[in-house]
Amino acid sequence: MLDRYGRTITYLRVSVTERCNLRCRYCMPAEGVANCPEELSREELLRAMEAAAGLGIRKLRITGGEPLVRRDIVELCAEAAALDGIQELCITTNGTLLPELARPLKEAGVRRVNISLDTLDNKKYAAISRCGSLEMAWKGLEAALDAGFEKIKLNAVLIGGFNDDEIPALAELTKQYPVDLRFIELMPMVDSGEFGPEAFIPCSTVLQKLPEAQPVEQDGGVAKLYRLPGAQGNLGLISPVSAHFCAQCNRLRLTADGKLKPCLHSAAEYSLRGLDAEGMRAQFEAAILGKPRWHGVLSATEHSKAGRSMNRIGG
Repeated sequence: MLDRYGRTITYLRVSVTERCNLRCRYCMPAEGVANCPEELSREELLRAMEAAAGLGIRKLRITGGEPLVRRDIVELCAEAAALDGIQELCITTNGTLLPELARPLKEAGVRRVNISLDTLDNKKYAAISRCGSLEMAWKGLEAALDAGFEKIKLNAVLIGGFNDDEIPALAELTKQYPVDLRFIELMPMVDSGEFGPEAFIPCSTVLQKLPEAQPVEQDGGVAKLYRLPGAQGNLGLISPVSAHFCAQCNRLRLTADGKLKPCLHSAAEYSLRGLDAEGMRAQFEAAILGKPRWHGVLSATEHSKAGRSMNRIGG
């Protein structure tokens, strides 16, 4: 389905929970989720995804919070992958629960997995995640590699003064393993107060640190792709702050509590809770037609209008 600006909307990111076993500083508060609203049931989620598929959604990405803390995640993925019209099912995770779940998820129909990995330093990983272990994330990556997913991407949020000194080391992973490494600009969400202006560095910093990186053919996604000599995977630069890609945005987001967001950084939401299939379809149509042209200025001083933290939207 086309929105008002001629963009074909084919991609739905589905948050299945706001809960997480980590407390990443750019995503959720230190105390975790307080008074978490009721999550959509598996039946409601599948009804929503089926309605979306009927309007041209072809790619689903399961997110959270941490989607793997949901007890029925494997069953949900298997049913989502089997929906008519769905061509690609992906999942984004912090990776710490993949040692037990990577192979079941692959067998359920998950084709691609994105794993958050902001640092290769044990102490820094514990600091940014507040309670996480780099060792568990690394075991998750190994489990994903063993499971044989079609594509594995590592997501590193660029944070000035925290991991910009690790850009070469993180990029080196694309030489050591058959993975892509994506650097994502830190986004000024409503709860980004602990990050000062120096934290919001542009993706161009990556190219300054890696002058040997060469541009490669783009894959239709929002990341600008590069590759290091001898690498097995690509480097991707995602720049929602310094060089927005709204004109190419083809996605909607569904929050765990049943709200459709036509734009990550917009306060607009369309509720699906309690609706039948026809009602959900109507809300999807309204959300697509309500998708804004762009998200407005984002900067260290001009924060997102989303009205929610990232764990309450879907990372």
